[in-house]
Amino acid sequence: MAKKNPRIDAYIAKAQPFARPMLLRIRKAVHAGCPEVVETIKWGVPSFEYKGPMCGTAAFKAHCILGFWKGALMKSVPTDKSAEAMGQFGRFESIDDLPSEKALIRMVKEAVALNDAGVKVKRVPKAPKPPLKAPAYMLAAIKKNKKAFDAYQAFSPSHQREYVEWITDAKTDETRDRRLETAVQWLAEGKSRNWKYQR
Repeated sequence: MAKKNPRIDAYIAKAQPFARPMLLRIRKAVHAGCPEVVETIKWGVPSFEYKGPMCGTAAFKAHCILGFWKGALMKSVPTDKSAEAMGQFGRFESIDDLPSEKALIRMVKEAVALNDAGVKVKRVPKAPKPPLKAPAYMLAAIKKNKKAFDAYQAFSPSHQREYVEWITDAKTDETRDRRLETAVQWLAEGKSRNWKYQR
């Protein structure tokens, strides 16, 4: 019998009161449909694995979600509600929105069968974004500082794009000028646009 992960216990305990019964029903159904399930936390939310990823759930301020890793291949999972929220079911705002425990168990068993069979979901790679040309005023400002310009030229297209988008997305000229000044300073120090978030 699978063990329950204390991190998921803590996640459920911290969830909004309306969400707890839903999270508990989903967890109970997962264990009933897959006694060998391995519980973990991935991307900060409860995830359930069996011979690879199987499904996951999450609670937000006003709704919960449930998603199956191979939901696109499953017959028991709806396909028309995924635009409403992450996962295949849209938003669950109350326990009445959630499928019955019996239906959830059936879905889990179908997910288990897919993992047992080694079925893979075909992932379509995202098309790369086309190059984004820096506006002339931006390049002129960067060229005034040799270190900044050399760093900008050495950056990958995606890092260059981050700076271009940040500067050109400014709503006012004042904001744009302030961002451009900051960008030149950061570039002179060899920093990418999102350097604060890099490890």
